[in-house]
Amino acid sequence: MKKLLLLFTFFIGIASINAQETLEELKAAQGPKKDSIAAIQARVNAIQSKIDALPGWKKGAFGTIGGSISSFKNWYSQGFPNNNSGNIGFTVNVFANLTKEKFFWRNSANVNLSWVKLDDKDDPTDSDSFREATDVFNITSLYGHKLNDKFAISGLAEYRTTILSNFNDPGYLDLGIGATWTPIKDLVVVIHPLNYNFIFSKEDTVFESSLGAKILVDYTKQIKAVSFKTNLSMFQSYESSDLSNWTWTNSFGYTLWKMIGVGFDFGLRNNKQEALNYALDPETPTTATSFEDVDNDLQTYWMFGLNYKF
Repeated sequence: MKKLLLLFTFFIGIASINAQETLEELKAAQGPKKDSIAAIQARVNAIQSKIDALPGWKKGAFGTIGGSISSFKNWYSQGFPNNNSGNIGFTVNVFANLTKEKFFWRNSANVNLSWVKLDDKDDPTDSDSFREATDVFNITSLYGHKLNDKFAISGLAEYRTTILSNFNDPGYLDLGIGATWTPIKDLVVVIHPLNYNFIFSKEDTVFESSLGAKILVDYTKQIKAVSFKTNLSMFQSYESSDLSNWTWTNSFGYTLWKMIGVGFDFGLRNNKQEALNYALDPETPTTATSFEDVDNDLQTYWMFGLNYKF
């Protein structure tokens, strides 16, 4: 019996040694393969960079979808113990850029929409429908005649408004000419000293079109699984600082699986005309009478949710 146990132990030991040797051999064989994969990927990336640099159209889209729903019954620790609530929103960033030897034509659009609902079941007069919360629509078209690889004489058209409610009230249309600087790939800096800011609105006593300077900075980039876009649009009126405005929007996406991932969007805006128009709205408490006493608070939004890209 003892001899059988010793023999069994001996075979187990031999098997373990063989298994260890096999694992070490596999790891040793795996190393060069990993180096080969890295080398192949580097060559693929180099070829892709050359493809991206070729003249022609470059198109793409990515955005974020976020939302939640909830229902409470007899939850007495909150102000509305019986309620149904929810929010849903999405952003879309689309671009179509044409690059040729002597000129370029860059087009982009940004849409950010969201709705919220808070239905208080104890209040029969309370609305049970979704209401608009975020409403942003922006479309830009930039044409440039190249002077060299980094500078171009350019013309810009940019339109901004809301689309869920008060479409084109107000609506902003910038038309201008000047220069465009592209110091690095994917970064575009537009400086147009001759720009007219058309404003379309029923409230002519607040909103006023004017001549001024336009500055636009856009950077759109994809690094492996990360996609991001930042866009700063500024208008400085030559007539009055009260007529100036700026908007800064940002979108980030991280792909987890195929085209799906997580995304984060946020935006900032400063517009004194919009602040005064809101303060004078008869449906809201009057907080100002003119540009001199209006509180021009910073406008902000943000959203976190699922991300997608094409």
